[in-house]
Amino acid sequence: MAMPLATSWRKMEQDERTLILAAQKNPADFAAVYDRYVQPVYRYFYSRVDSPADAEDLTARTFLAALEALPRYHHRGYFSAWLFSIARSKAMDHFRRRKPQVELSETHRSDEPDPLTRVAHGDEIARLLDLVRGLDETDLELIRLRYVADLSFAEIASLLGKKEDAVKKTLYRLLDRLQNQLENVGQIDNLSHLEESHD
Repeated sequence: MAMPLATSWRKMEQDERTLILAAQKNPADFAAVYDRYVQPVYRYFYSRVDSPADAEDLTARTFLAALEALPRYHHRGYFSAWLFSIARSKAMDHFRRRKPQVELSETHRSDEPDPLTRVAHGDEIARLLDLVRGLDETDLELIRLRYVADLSFAEIASLLGKKEDAVKKTLYRLLDRLQNQLENVGQIDNLSHLEESHD
């Protein structure tokens, strides 16, 4: 019989708290914390810098800073929010040192091996990436935290100092806006094709 979602979430939170307490007592136990969060942190950085070497370096710096600050950490919500606040700070440091920012279009990596599928969706992806490139940094960061770093709404809310419902509404409105813009661009393209066929 499956465990209810609320019970499952509390157990996961308790397991996380246990990992953190063990790591605070013995730094060697930090390896379990690292294993749990290394992939989301790396993906977050890779989506921002598009360089495996830079993403690895920033990931290492983040975990080193977290390990050094761990004795002062007090569990008040989500450890992931605390960890990603360090990651965001490291990203800002990185961009202050290096002015150029990576184009979001370069972060798209297709896991789809079928070339026909890639060709069929290529135009739509290109239009979406153009729309995403036009977003401000706040909206881009929300997308990165939710879909690249895989943070929950509660974790994002804690990280950004906002209410969970506000984060959900902001993201859903952003996604609706992108969807509408994508549909409008598609309709304009379809109309321009119709116009060309009449010539």
